[in-house]
Formats: sequence, C-alpha cells, structure tokens
Amino acid sequence: MARKMLIDGELSQTNEEEAHYDFDLFVIGAGSGGVRASRFSASYGAKVGICELPFHPISSEIIGGVGGTCVIRGCVPKKILVYGASFGGEIEDARNYGWEVNEKVDFNWKKLLHKKRSDNGGNTDYDKGFDDEMRAVVARNLEGRGVNLHPRTNLTEVIKTEEGVKAITDHGEELIADVVLFATGRAPNTKRLNLEAVGVELDSTRAVKVDEYSRTNIPSIWAVGDVTNRLNLTPVALMEGTCFAKTVFGGQSSKPDYRDIPCAVFSIPPLSVVGLSEEQAIEQANGDILVFMSSFNPMKNTISGRQEKAVMKLVVDAETDRVLGASMCGPDAPEIMQGIGVALKCGATKAQFDSTVGIHPSAAEEFVTMRSVTRRVAGSKKPKTNL
Repeated sequence: MARKMLIDGELSQTNEEEAHYDFDLFVIGAGSGGVRASRFSASYGAKVGICELPFHPISSEIIGGVGGTCVIRGCVPKKILVYGASFGGEIEDARNYGWEVNEKVDFNWKKLLHKKRSDNGGNTDYDKGFDDEMRAVVARNLEGRGVNLHPRTNLTEVIKTEEGVKAITDHGEELIADVVLFATGRAPNTKRLNLEAVGVELDSTRAVKVDEYSRTNIPSIWAVGDVTNRLNLTPVALMEGTCFAKTVFGGQSSKPDYRDIPCAVFSIPPLSVVGLSEEQAIEQANGDILVFMSSFNPMKNTISGRQEKAVMKLVVDAETDRVLGASMCGPDAPEIMQGIGVALKCGATKAQFDSTVGIHPSAAEEFVTMRSVTRRVAGSKKPKTNL
C-alpha cells in the first residue's frame, strides 16, 4: 500500500479488484499539481503511482484525462482560441498598414476546433476579484469590439432552437445566440473520492482542508491544486506539488508562498496583474497608498486607427516606497507582467522602478516612466485622528 497519498482532485477506477501495489506515494489525479508532485517525488527516489479518469475533452465526475483542466480544457486550448479570435482584428488593422486583402476573408470555426483538439489531444460579474478600475477597462474594450455585456445577470434557462440557442435571464430577457459558453466556474471534484470514510476534513464547498504545507488532518494524506480551493491557478498547483515533494521526499521543509503571484485574463487585449489591487492595498495598509496610472494609445493603434487604450497601474506604499501591486490591460500584458512579478517578489521600490532605463519604443517602458501620483488614498488601518 502507499505510504503517502496525494489528492489532485480526480478519481480513477480499476477493474483489478484484488490488485496490490507497494508505493511510497500514490497520487489521485494527473492534473498539473499531481503530475508535478509525482515527477519531483520520483526524482528524490520515491516509488510513485498515479491514477486518472478516462480521457474526455469535457470533464465530469467520471471522465477527465491525464493533464487535467489546464492541458485538456483550460489554459492551453483557451490560449489557442484567443490566438484564433485575434486574427480577425489583425486583418482589419493590416489594411491601414498597406496590406491589401482582395479576397473575402472567412472564419471556419470547425477548423479551429479541430486544430485545437489535435494540439491538445456564473459569475454575475466579469473578472471578479481583480482591481475594479482595471475591470472597467476590460469591459470598455469588450464593448468597443462589439460585445454586449449583461452584468449582474444569471441565466435561468437555455433552449436550443433551429437558429441556434435562446437564453433566458433572471430579468426575463431573451438572448439569441449561436452558442452559449458555460464558464461559470467550478467546484472541487471530491464527491466520489469518499474522503469522509477515512476521516479527511472538507469545507463547505467540499474542498479538502489542508495546512500551510498542503497536509490534511490525516498524516498520510496530502492535497494540492484546485481540490483545496486556495488559489486556483495552474502555476500555483505546480508550486504546491513542488513544495509537497520537497517536504515529504526531499528533506527540505517547504511551504507554498502565495504572495505576489502574477495572473492574467486572456481577453482581447489581455488583463494581467501581480500583487495587491488598489482595493486590497487600501484594506491592508496602515498608512497612505499612492496610485500611479497611465493610459495611452499603443503605437500600433496610431496607424491602424483602432481606438483602444492600454492602461497601466502601480500601487505603492507611501511610507516605504515599496510597490505593492501592478496591473496592465493592453497588448502583451501577461508577458510584461511576468517580469514585473520578479521585481515585486524581490521587494522593488518605486524609486527602483524610476531608476530603471526603459526599452524604447515599447509599452513596457511606461512602467518605469510613471512619475506623477494619480491619487493618494488613506489605508483603512491607518489610525484616525481629529487633526
């Protein structure tokens, strides 16, 4: 039997009723966290077994596949679809750069889906949890590209029609569309694991409760990834899996660090952030917060004629000068934010940003040339006085 068990959110079944195995680690769920933990544990000399549900591009309680959400139906296929969607605007913009598209350009949705598959083998609000000001920028850009937003709206019914799909909202409105994308979030997939039978504690969402090292209340059972409902991002699951392997098999006590984790929404153009939002900084600060913002038309848009501004934001502790958070909505935002994430992890100050020489011409240089304070805000923990 396994000496340690790691849960990565999914359950596999076997037809071998009397099978017996001897592992140092047995992993349930071959998602990003489970695979990372398996690989690193094996590199430390552990004998590892891993199980996963049968493959299917759409997951459920009984189907899944090696690779988990990210590889099969999340990060990777999503990015491919974003690339595909981006070409429409690129072709439009190219006309103003001298490219003559003489033939009618059509889009073949089925072809894109086929390519995506071969490559990979409700909330009521948009971008929930991100900086409010930057969310508004994303909404404005979506509307500028012809997307009709229905904030604070839920669907009560979806009806297939001859023309496509009819969706009924909780306001009684009927929306007609070709397809409905179901992207209202997900819950930890623990129902069929029968964890209660061995005493593993779950929270109200059926997420596995763990300590700061990803250990459950049962000493031999650990859990990483979305099944713990901490910070549900693939790189975070990788970090948790790595820390688990180091702690249990590598002889290095290691716990995940959730501070200053960069993330992105791959809208068009994308939104990317790292560190604290302005709202979070205000809530946590003992003193004043300085906000620096820049909004500009990207150089590419000056020729293409597209009216879509890039917006950047830095949140700074007024007393220590430390940069607490950064946000950007604009072309290449995730690529730029990855580097900003390193700076914040190192404790960079605004003065250090200011002393950095920018790359010109680039959008990224704006992060090191913002000099004027947009606003100064008092933190909610700042002592109140009568002065």
